[in-house]
Amino acid sequence: MKINKLLLFMLASVLLILAACSDEEADSEDGKSNEEALENLNDSGMPIVEEPITLKLFAGKSAQNTNSDWNDILIWNEYEEMTNINLEFEQIQSDSLEEKRNLALASGDLPDVFYLAQLTNLDLYKYGQQGTFIELNDLIDKYAPNLKKLMEENPEIRKAITFPDGNIYSLPSIVSPDFLSVRLSSRPWFNEEWLDALGMDMPETTDEFYEYLKAVKEEDPNGNGKADEIPYGGTSIGELIGWLEGSFGIANRGVRNGNIDMDPESDKVRFYATTDEYKEMLEFVHKLYNEKLIEQNIFSIEWGQYLANASQGVYASTMFYDPVELFGEEVGSAYESGLALKGPNGDQSFIKVAPAVASMGNFAITSQNENPAATVRWMDYFYSDEGAKLYYMGVEGETYGETSDGDYEYLDKITNSSEGLTFEQELSKYLTWLGGIMGIIKEEYFHGSESSPGSLKATEKLEPYVPEEIWPGFTYTNEENKVLSSTGADIDKYVEEMRDKFISGDASFSEWDNYVETIENMGLDEYMEIQQKAYERYKSE
Repeated sequence: MKINKLLLFMLASVLLILAACSDEEADSEDGKSNEEALENLNDSGMPIVEEPITLKLFAGKSAQNTNSDWNDILIWNEYEEMTNINLEFEQIQSDSLEEKRNLALASGDLPDVFYLAQLTNLDLYKYGQQGTFIELNDLIDKYAPNLKKLMEENPEIRKAITFPDGNIYSLPSIVSPDFLSVRLSSRPWFNEEWLDALGMDMPETTDEFYEYLKAVKEEDPNGNGKADEIPYGGTSIGELIGWLEGSFGIANRGVRNGNIDMDPESDKVRFYATTDEYKEMLEFVHKLYNEKLIEQNIFSIEWGQYLANASQGVYASTMFYDPVELFGEEVGSAYESGLALKGPNGDQSFIKVAPAVASMGNFAITSQNENPAATVRWMDYFYSDEGAKLYYMGVEGETYGETSDGDYEYLDKITNSSEGLTFEQELSKYLTWLGGIMGIIKEEYFHGSESSPGSLKATEKLEPYVPEEIWPGFTYTNEENKVLSSTGADIDKYVEEMRDKFISGDASFSEWDNYVETIENMGLDEYMEIQQKAYERYKSE
């Protein structure tokens, strides 16, 4: 019996020694691999590595007209020649992206990089703490001078991408802070010809907005003898709400954190969807809807129907991008951009503004990546001026040329396809930014509708009304995320459902107190404690 125990003890000891040796060998191999990777790396300039390496990227593929094979496309072929880094893309369609991404994370069958994979902050923090996504703080400090410079110039960027444990787990997509037009997204437009026909000026207050819509409905401004004008139409009721919130003193820190803003009286985070100001706004929008001054199917209208209506010139006002770019010159030229409206209590701001950090989850490096430093250097180029030009414009002489006044334009073969393709279809043969923004977006290189002359002019009008402080999306601990993904999600869903019911009349405002009490009973106090802590962490970074 004693002999058997002795044998078992000796066997266990041998196994422990073998395991320790195995770990030491693995650590030794990892150390050797890291050392070799760094020896192959150039600290600056091109190429990034002396001997070619390959990175495997799990990439989300947009539903837009993007090239079906990014493994052989101008931009990445050009960048491979510059860097000595070859890319192997596994492109995943948007309708199956979440499922396949989660499967890869759960199985441990990882790429080198999750690229444009729509990783949530919850995923980044969860898998970052587990070691699936590597910490990037030191790598950014050593190998990302362009991103580091942007963070020094705009400390809000570092605050936005830093998680509660102090670590950065992804490289963000950034909108240049001075490129406000992209951050504004959609904006208000009015049919100026109809304003003239009605003898009215551009509305500057919510009351004037109401009077204009009412006049459109009753006075036939297009002069065809038919009541076919639509006073206000849009892609969703949320677009109109986003414009009007600033007229009622709510949502005063931008769009990234739904239903919360800064309480101007207490300087604490406020849940504004139960405030008197929010109720007053809903009552105003309900009045518009009830009097049929808002397109009656706005809660369910499809994109194609909206564009069809717009192309017929039936909208007196709308929230969208440049009408000339999207509705065509003949219809779009009748529209003039609007203002932030002054509300009944004197509030006048335009809060439909996103922060400089457009996305957190577009570039996460995994623990399987044997060349993390080179990968960070690869991505950091796109935070530079030249990198932004390459990503959004492509290669001079191949996709774009420089004009006599120093601007950059896509070549005629892209803007006027010989195959009858749309601009997007032709562009996707060469570039991939239609599939997702990356690096930094700059006005001089980004040729979306937000950089059209009409959009830039509209931005100039709204800029004086944009709040000085715009919050990024807050980050949360694992415990906080559990509450927000259950209680928080239920509250946000209920708020949206009741918003639409109050506006449409399916719920009476006599039910308001019950609405507020329901939200409080759903766990609002705990929800707000979490939001306050997240805000305080953000400010203390």
